Parts: sequence; C-alpha cells; structure tokens
Amino acid sequence: MPATEETPNITAVHSSSDFFESIGQKVGHLDPTTNGTNGTNGTNGVAYATDDDGKAVEEIESLCMNCHENGTTRMLLTSIPYFREVILMSFSCDKCGFTNSEIQSAGTIQPKGSSYLLRLTEMPDFERQVVKSDTAVIKFIELDLEVPAGRGQLTNVEGTLSTIIDDLELGQEARKEQAPAVYARIQEVIAKGRAMLAGQAFPFRLLVDDPAGNSWISPNMKDGVGKWEKREYVRTPEQNEALGLAATDPATSAAQAAADDDIIPDQVYEFPATCPGCMHPCTTKMKMVDIPHFKAVVIMSTACSDCGYKSNDVKTGGEIPKLGKKITLKVEKAEDLARDILKSESCELECPELNLQVNPGTLGGRFTTVEGLLTQVRNDLHSQIFETGEGGDSLSASDKSQWTAFFSDLDVAIKGEKKFTVILTDPLASSYVQKAVDPDQEDPQMTTEDYERTEQEEEDLGLHDMKVEGYEQDSTDKADEAR
Repeated sequence: MPATEETPNITAVHSSSDFFESIGQKVGHLDPTTNGTNGTNGTNGVAYATDDDGKAVEEIESLCMNCHENGTTRMLLTSIPYFREVILMSFSCDKCGFTNSEIQSAGTIQPKGSSYLLRLTEMPDFERQVVKSDTAVIKFIELDLEVPAGRGQLTNVEGTLSTIIDDLELGQEARKEQAPAVYARIQEVIAKGRAMLAGQAFPFRLLVDDPAGNSWISPNMKDGVGKWEKREYVRTPEQNEALGLAATDPATSAAQAAADDDIIPDQVYEFPATCPGCMHPCTTKMKMVDIPHFKAVVIMSTACSDCGYKSNDVKTGGEIPKLGKKITLKVEKAEDLARDILKSESCELECPELNLQVNPGTLGGRFTTVEGLLTQVRNDLHSQIFETGEGGDSLSASDKSQWTAFFSDLDVAIKGEKKFTVILTDPLASSYVQKAVDPDQEDPQMTTEDYERTEQEEEDLGLHDMKVEGYEQDSTDKADEAR
C-alpha cells in the first residue's frame, strides 16, 4: 500500500491589502490568462478567485427607498493609488429604475483634517481625480459656490462641476415664476460655471476641505508652486463633536499648566491632551528654544503610548514683519548638510538642481538640518508613490523612470555627493539657516534678501482682513447699529 502524505493545516492570515486591491489587480484576477499565467495569479502557479463565486464585486439584495421593492446593492472594495482604501457602492432597482452610487472611506478618521487646493489653468486639469467623503465640503472659490457635506463621490473635477451645475438647473423654471431675483442670481452662477467647463474662465480654484481627512485631489508630478496644495490642520472641538469624537479644548489645559507665568527658555512644559488618533489621554511637551542671532521658537511634541501616534511642530512668534525674506544656500560639501535649518509652516522650499519644490504648509514647521529636511521630503514622497496602492505599478514607464531618476538625485544629494541650492522663500520671514562663519561675517555660500509680499501672499496669510488699530470703535459702531 503506498504511503499517504499528510497535509499540514495551514491558517491563512489576511491583511487589509488582501481585500482592498486596486481595480487593475482585481481585473487581473478575474481574467488571469490575459497576463499569460494560464489560470493562475502569477504567484507560485496557484489558481486565484476573488471569492467563492469568482466575483470581484459583492452583490446584496436590499430595499429600494423609492418603490419599497427589493433591488441590488453592489460593493467593490478597492484602493486608490497614493491615497487609501475605499468602498464603492452602487444601488439599482429593476422595478422602478432608481439608481444611486456613492463612495465611503474604509479607513478610520485621520488624526488631522485635510484641505486640498487645486488651481486650474488648462483643460487637462479637469481630469484630476477627486475623492469626496461624506464629511467633505467642496468650494469653487471664484464661483463663490460651496457644496456642504453630503454623499461621498469618486469623480474628477469636470464631473464635480458638471453635477453641481446640473443640480442648480433643476427647478429653475419654478424659481423664475416664484422668485425671479433668486432665479437671476442662480442663472449667473450657472453661466459662469458653463464658461469654466468650456475653458473660458481660467484660472480658477477648487477647494476640498474634509475634517475627517478622508478626501483627496490627485496631484501631478509636473505641478509647480501654487498649482496643488495640501494642508493638514487640527480639528476644532465642534468638528470633533460632529464626527462623533470627544470634543476637546487644548487651550484650557495649556492655560492651566502655564498658570499665567512667563515661559522659561529651555524648560520643558508638559500639558495633558487628547490623542487625535485614538482619543485617549496623552501628553504634549513644549519647549522654547532661543536660536542665536534669529529669534525664539516653540517646539511642540505629542506622543501617545496607547496607539503610538506621534507628531511634532515648530511655531515661531513675534510681530509680522513688513517684508518677506528669501534665503539662498549653496550646498557644496558634506559639512553643509549639517547646518541647522528652520523651515516655518509658511515657507516654500525649492532645490532647482534636484527638481524639488515643496509648497508652504506641506511639511509644517521643522527645525532640523539640511540633511534631515531632505531626508524627510524623500521618505514622505517615496512612501506616497512607491509604497502604497500598487507600489508604483500603476505609473507609466516614462513617469516611473522620471520618479526613479528624481529619487536617485535626491539620494546622491543627501550623501553629500552632489552640489545643489536650497532656496527658502518665507513671506513671514520666520525661517532660518545657520551660517558657517562668525555671525558678523558674510557667508560666501548664503545670501539673504528681503522682498515685498505679493497680493496673493497677503491674501493667503489673511493680512488684508487684519486690523490692529481702531477696532474698538468698529465694535462700538456695530453695537449701535444692532440697537
């Protein structure tokens, strides 16, 4: 009798990536022979099926809210490259023809809210992908139009604007009869929106603001400064409460800890806080550091022992200067990489030789070295492009080669084997680069120049709306008018 071979029991361990594959990977599993694998998934010759029926899309019988008969809900679990995992849902009813679709984030609420700003200047910009969660607000700034939080959508800029205009056109005939003034105002918005879609109103801006941090506008590697911007922010107590999180007021704990005493330089202060990741109690540490020949800055760090969340930031204080400052540093040897550098949140970073541009607000405030700053930029970009989604497989061959060359140049510069230039442009003059000579001497590798802020910079910083004199009289006048 031939010997029988025992098969060991194997327990499969599934990660989220096993369920949330990209759409391209799911299609490849459904028809693997197109990839030349003869019915296998290309890994050790093992046949693959997405589920028991070999379907990538889950179908669930559900109630139609229009006719109250049974319809079909289809769900697709997938991941968007450079973003995160999402659930696409579509409902259709064969009885009454009602259809509906939406997108939901499959992840958790992010530690911080996020805001994306895209400046459209040409027709290809309409093809940018837009992920709008059910907590996001969309604004077309020049159109003076805001869409409140509602149903989640996966579309592009053109689809977003077209949907808004189509919704506005509904009921216009009734408004013309019942509210002519409202009809005329909406008709102006519709006409301007149609001109935008036709490419006759460039440039204009699209803003997606999501307190949950689960919305997104796709970037392009060719975007210049001011084209695409991402900003993360700490949610207000009201936003936390709207998201179902515990409302916190960090100013209260900070005020109690300080007890109206002056902050002593180089002394570490600890404040009780709430972790934005898991909402458990944690500790925020703060220290004032006096940078020689510059100014005092505040370094803040938060660490949570429960979930491992960590964050750090650098805040500069003092009055707002009349002029911005531009610092240019020529990095010519490895020792220059060890120079201290303070990049404020309002500062723009540029390295022409490395084809590197970092918009204001992207990295937040950082007090580190030139090497440390470049390393952080490199790690953040590399993780977004090659370590998420399909690991860079969704890129075209030309784009992938360009990114590979970009990171190769960046790695060579970080090792001190390539000369390059660091340009810091700060409209608030709150950034700093350490000199390699005595403070009273001129550094031959560094130049500093003051410049007049542009109107756009003044507007972005909110300086046009800031009033520091005569505001008491304005408050009295408004009170009198209210009476």
